[in-house]
Parts: sequence; structure tokens; C-alpha cells
Amino acid sequence: MDQLLQQLFTGTSIGSILLLIALGLTFTFGQMGVINMAHGEFIMAGAYTTYVLQNALGDSAITMAFLLSLPVAFCVAGLMGLLLEVVLIRHLYGRPLDTLLVTWGVALMLQQLARDIFGAPNVDVRSPSWLGGSIEVLGITMPWTRLFIIGLALAAAVGAWVVVGRMKQGRRMRAVMQNRQLAAASGIGTTGVDRRTFFLGSGLAGLAGVAITLLGSVGPTLGTNYIIDAFLVVVVGGLGQLRGAVIAAFALGTINAIAEWGTEASLAKVIAFVCIVAFLQWRPQGIVAQQSRGLA
Repeated sequence: MDQLLQQLFTGTSIGSILLLIALGLTFTFGQMGVINMAHGEFIMAGAYTTYVLQNALGDSAITMAFLLSLPVAFCVAGLMGLLLEVVLIRHLYGRPLDTLLVTWGVALMLQQLARDIFGAPNVDVRSPSWLGGSIEVLGITMPWTRLFIIGLALAAAVGAWVVVGRMKQGRRMRAVMQNRQLAAASGIGTTGVDRRTFFLGSGLAGLAGVAITLLGSVGPTLGTNYIIDAFLVVVVGGLGQLRGAVIAAFALGTINAIAEWGTEASLAKVIAFVCIVAFLQWRPQGIVAQQSRGLA
């Protein structure tokens, strides 16, 4: 029983990482319909931001560098996403295959840029001392780093819900995504909404990058390891649905963790994919479907 509870906690922590990454994709892919293969490289940029700040501030300011990296990584990744939208994606709306190929090329270029700047080998980012160790509850060992990531993911999800559901920017965002022409005719500046949405989605990827530094070393292909699972979370949750993304992220993380219990990681991944395919055959619109009113 203790082992099962331990696996459930591990699944929750995996799900929180997927949620952090998928939150950004919920905006750019789920709501804008842009298949941004460079999203993983925004995660990498957030992780390298933490590394750069630690080196800049020195060994005596590890905690300050880590906390400072949260808003800085958000801005760095957000500005990268904004630049990508203005320079390339702006001209490719409605052409998903072209967008996929172009952003994939951008992803490869960003990976090579990271190799040129930081080198091909992975680099280590030190965690603050207060995140060391673990706490044991009901026989479950909970590392502080994992608990911090879970808290950060939930805080980011609440923040995204407030922006989308309660703020003027969120209402304009939903209006543009549901009917761009009608929103423009109503006086909403769709260009500005697109750019702010891309900034927000990319910035969340930067936050995910900071969180991932707590789990291991940082390399140029860091984002590639997570991007496919994050796309699956958005699809299973329902395109553009925050509530669905939260449920799907923790469900996928739990399935992975339980499937790994007694098997191998590669076999667990296969089991998770089979479960996703079976679910989408039964409910292709995802966990939460967008409600719309048709013309009778």
C-alpha cells in the first residue's frame, strides 16, 4: 500500500511538470491553433536563464538567483515567443502544416544556438538549500523540490484561470479565438491580443524550465523530452480548456507512474500511449469539450 501511495505522489509530481508545460500550449496551441514546435526551446531558455543568473550572482546568492529566475525566465521566454509571433507566425495563421515546419526549424536553430553559447554537454543548476531533503507523511517520502514544483504548477494554473476567466484580456482572448472576424468587427484589436497571448503562453514555458532545473541537469535538447507529452495533455484535456489540461496532466502523470511500477520506463510510456489512444477513440473532443451554440 505504501508503495502504491508513493507511486501516486510520483505521478502527481510528474503531472505537475506536464501541467506547467501544457499551460502555455493551452494558449498557443489549444486556443490559437498554432502548432509551435519551438515551445520546448522556450522551456530550455527558462532553464538556462536560471543557470546564467546563478553564475552571475555567485555561490552566495543561490536562493536569490533561483527566485529571481522565475520572473526573468517568464519574461525571456515570453519575449522569445512574442518575437516568433511577430516575425514568422503572424504570416502563417490558418496554415498549420507550414507553422509546424517553420517552428520546428526555429527549434533546431535555438538548440544549436544554445550549444554555441553554453556548449553541448549538460550543465548543472544548483537548488537552494531550503529545497534540499524531504518530508515523510503516512509512509510517503516527499522531496521538497517535488512539492515546490506541485505548488508552482497549481499557482500557475490559478493565475492562468484568473487571466482567462476574470480579466479583460482573457475575455478578448476568448473572443478572438472563437471568431476572429466577429471580434475584429466588434472593435477588438486582434493583432495585440495574438501577441499578448503568445507572450503569456511562451512565458509559462519559461517558468516550466526553471522548475525542471530542480530535477536534473540542463541541456540544449531539454524541451524535446517533454514537448510531445505536453501536446498530448492539451489534446486529451480538450483544446484550449484549462480545466481539462489540469485533469489530463495529473491523469497522464499518474498513469505513467503506476505503469512504471514493476515495469520499465519505455514500457510505461507505451501503456500511457495506448490509454490515450483508447480514450480519444471514445471521446475525441477530449475531457472538457468547448460549449458552442449552433444556428438552428
